[in-house]
Amino acid sequence: MKVLVAIKRVPELKAALRLKSDHSALETAQLKMVINPFDELALEEALRLKEKGLVQEIVAVSIGLPITQENLRTALAMGADRGILVQTELAIEPLAAAKVLQAVAMREQPQLIILGKQAVDTDNNQTGQMLAGLLGWAQGTFISQLTLDKEKVEVTREIDGGLETLELKLPVVLTTDLRLNQARYISLPNIVKAKTKPIDLIPADSLGIDLNPRLKIVKMTIPEKHRAGVRVDSAVELLKRLKEEAKVLP
Repeated sequence: MKVLVAIKRVPELKAALRLKSDHSALETAQLKMVINPFDELALEEALRLKEKGLVQEIVAVSIGLPITQENLRTALAMGADRGILVQTELAIEPLAAAKVLQAVAMREQPQLIILGKQAVDTDNNQTGQMLAGLLGWAQGTFISQLTLDKEKVEVTREIDGGLETLELKLPVVLTTDLRLNQARYISLPNIVKAKTKPIDLIPADSLGIDLNPRLKIVKMTIPEKHRAGVRVDSAVELLKRLKEEAKVLP
């Protein structure tokens, strides 16, 4: 069985974010970029399936600039067998990402595709569902537990009312939640080994897909820092404060 794991290059969660001078986007020149944490869990789960003898090959795929190969090398160091980078300078929206992954899936013919439920930079939570729709495959989203068989997969997913268990026939698209697993530590020998693993470079233009963004970002701003709270002694004083400072009352 072949598993395709989609990964996205995102800013490190603890990084200090800065905006470009025109407030059009994040300034990424000096920003540390990593694999999206949810995608890292997707890769970890694929590796565990391979260690159980249920998977023969894991292919990590990403979309973006040539520098994204750095993150694919990290995925290879974790244990992926090879990587694929679809190269483009465009900002990729969820539908465009889903179309690219669909094209890669048609080439690679995996039985299982795993990716994070969302990316921590945009939090869209759309690509996995769109990909399943484009492929016409079954989907299991927000999964926190996975059991794989030769012809089917059983997943536990988190919903508003608690947990739901689904049995899905392969091929399947799965998106991962935080409680699925914990990504492994990457050893130095595996980092060295990853340098010899192949990464296929595919120009996005060769796929015949319109990747131009449909949305236009007018302006981005950094959220204001929260002011310290103030304790009041009565409801009357609270209403007075709200009227004077927040101006929420007439």
